[in-house]
Amino acid sequence: MTTISPERIAQIEARRDELQALMATGDLPSDRFVAVSKEYAELEPVARAAGEVRRLRAELLVLAGMEADEDPEIRAMAREEIDTIRATLPDAERALALSLLPRDAADERAAMLEIRPGTGGDEAALFVGDLLRMYQRFAETQGWRVELISASNSEAGGYKEVVASVTGSGVFARLKFEAGVHRVQRVPATETQGRIHTSAATVAVLPEAEEVDVKIDDKDLRIDVYRSSGPGGQSVNTTDSAVRIVHIPTGMTVIQQDEKSQHKNKAKALKVLRTRLYEAERERLHQERAGARKSMVGSGDRSERIRTYNYPQGRVTDHRINLTLHRLPEILEGEMGDLIGALIAEDEAERLATIEG
Repeated sequence: MTTISPERIAQIEARRDELQALMATGDLPSDRFVAVSKEYAELEPVARAAGEVRRLRAELLVLAGMEADEDPEIRAMAREEIDTIRATLPDAERALALSLLPRDAADERAAMLEIRPGTGGDEAALFVGDLLRMYQRFAETQGWRVELISASNSEAGGYKEVVASVTGSGVFARLKFEAGVHRVQRVPATETQGRIHTSAATVAVLPEAEEVDVKIDDKDLRIDVYRSSGPGGQSVNTTDSAVRIVHIPTGMTVIQQDEKSQHKNKAKALKVLRTRLYEAERERLHQERAGARKSMVGSGDRSERIRTYNYPQGRVTDHRINLTLHRLPEILEGEMGDLIGALIAEDEAERLATIEG
């Protein structure tokens, strides 16, 4: 890891002090005060980490001089302190480097979680239900709230599609690495020969948009209402409460029929549409900066997987970081901390490698 230079540390601390002085004057216009306060809140933890690195480095210089002291006890004490600081300094420098990494502006947002079957037929639909339950249990451990936006049940159980809103602190930051194709290997309940089947499900994780993020003009929307229907065309509602919204400029379509109220279905459909439009704009900007990249979830083919859940062996393997955990039952019950933590650590390590001192 590249060492952060003393000059860079001095710049960080000087800017922190400048912002602090500006806020203390009491002369700033309200909009300027808000901007300065926001920058200070973002920079203060960085300056604190920088101050710790500066302090440890300064102590090393002092102790290096004490190593030449005539008193053998002072020399021994200095060497002991030097060993302690040298063991501590790399962690402090890493903490500073991490605080300097550019942050995804969406990390603190809520997330829209979309799960759909890939290859595998009925087994894939059942696996969608397993993944949904896993994320619901994980959300409980984090103190998050999960609200089902829409769920299309499959005839054999499971789901043809499920969309959920996950709200709480730092939701997108911890769930965004779940996006991709998840593969399951197990013996279906209907398999009489005991053969292991492989199927897949796609997971998309989108940062939720607020109304201020995406302006949707009414003239750009075509809204149709109709009677909700269940599996096989059976009516589940006697009123025209289902809503289909088409965003005319993009052709993006959202259908919502889970609620009995047309008003609630429209509100949920607009929430989904706003989030998808927001993500499309994020993706466009990302491609402008970094060039085109693969679609988030691919085609749902078995070979395009990020993670495999192997029931016979009781293991979960994340192929992006070559991590295998023999804790399948616990992970499916929402104990995903180690898995997600490893993915975050790998992402941080890759980004740290790009830092220039």
